[in-house]
Amino acid sequence: MALLRDAELAGAFDRAAGTYDRMTSASPGYHRHLRRSARRLALPGLGAGWSVLDLGCGTGASTAALLRAAPLASVTGVDASVGMLARARSKAWPGRVTFVHAPVEGMTGAGVTGPYDAVFAAYLFRNVTDPDAVLGRVRDVLRPGGRLAVHEYALSGRAVDRALWSAVMAAVVLPWGRSHGDGALYRHLWRSVLDFDTADAFARRLRRAGFTGVRVLPQPGWQTGITHTFVATRPEGAGRSVRTVGRPDHTSGPG
Repeated sequence: MALLRDAELAGAFDRAAGTYDRMTSASPGYHRHLRRSARRLALPGLGAGWSVLDLGCGTGASTAALLRAAPLASVTGVDASVGMLARARSKAWPGRVTFVHAPVEGMTGAGVTGPYDAVFAAYLFRNVTDPDAVLGRVRDVLRPGGRLAVHEYALSGRAVDRALWSAVMAAVVLPWGRSHGDGALYRHLWRSVLDFDTADAFARRLRRAGFTGVRVLPQPGWQTGITHTFVATRPEGAGRSVRTVGRPDHTSGPG
């Protein structure tokens, strides 16, 4: 099957937005694993003075994970789906949280320019048409020395992990999608993971994009070998001048 991309994928998420939180809450470890990846950003001082860009924020599950890890951080959530953002905005957030409707490829045109101290991207990169171009945009909006954490389904490359992923999807997720009229979205979810980089390949992609200190960290439980956290740093050097952490600048765009 052909994967959904761009406006077609955003539309599929729009249609599924009303039931998406119920689906993810039924997935063992979904929110716990997001929180683990958010903690791996290792933001000091509860995130006070740190600006964080939450790319592909969806209904706000990743935003909530960031606030659990760094409750004093300023967080800007960006997503291409109007429906998912509507769900996110309907929840209670501190005033330091803002949401912006934009595809990541067009986020600078929506006012999301940074520089940010950290970027968190959960379940984003296998859903974009050109991951390398998106990594370039992420690098551009990070301050030199800024931190990146990517939380993604990126298989180990072992046949057993591919088989386990397909088995879970066939037994639980695909039937859910069909029963709620969202079969195309969840078929995309299944195939996008099988077609995406292995964990080692995505780590190499990060290094090619100019990130340093790249580490690949597995998630526990049944998702070991299926879901990983990738942490990396934009190196110090040429580009935007380094600003002092604790004095954040503009972190939000138009809602």
